[in-house]
Formats: sequence, C-alpha cells, structure tokens
Amino acid sequence: MAVINVTDLDFEEKVVKSTLPVFVDFFAPWCGPCKMAEPVIEELAKDYEGKAIIVKINVDENPQTSSKFDVMSIPTTLMFKGGQEVGRQTGFSGRQTFEELIKKAV
Repeated sequence: MAVINVTDLDFEEKVVKSTLPVFVDFFAPWCGPCKMAEPVIEELAKDYEGKAIIVKINVDENPQTSSKFDVMSIPTTLMFKGGQEVGRQTGFSGRQTFEELIKKAV
C-alpha cells in the first residue's frame, strides 16, 4: 500500500478512527531530513501493508493537527493505536528507529 496523505480535515477519520495502527509522518516539502526519510517511509508502507497504515501530513498546509499534537520540529513521526498516540520520534535516524516505533503498535 502506498503512503496516504492526510489533512486537518480527514486526520480524525483516517488516523484516530483507524482500526489498524497508524504511523504518521509530519513533514514539509522544503525539509532536507524529511526528503531523506521519504524513501524509507515508502518502503515501510509496503512492508507493513495489512498490519499498519502509513500516512503523511504536511505541517505547512495543516497547522491545526501539527499544533494539536505539539509538533515543534520536523520530521516528527507519531504512532497511533486505537486512536491513541503510543510512540513518537523527532528527526530522522534511519529505518530501524521508524520500525521500532511501528513495532510498538503492531
């Protein structure tokens, strides 16, 4: 499954109400570390298909959700299970860190 883009308008529906765990990447197109993380996140979406949903949210275009979850720097990734945040990672330090975050919920 491909990475899904979410917005302030559909975050609740696609993330909080999801029956599967959801990995959320808060990013911006101008962010260098976000660009480095992108191919890793695409791989994870394929590897965890059916087990977790991988979504991205542009912080510049969706300030309400970024503010609601206290995202102060990017990339920041949050892991949700049952509508609750179960893990958080700020910055990009490679695939292993993202996988550890996902494994908290699957």
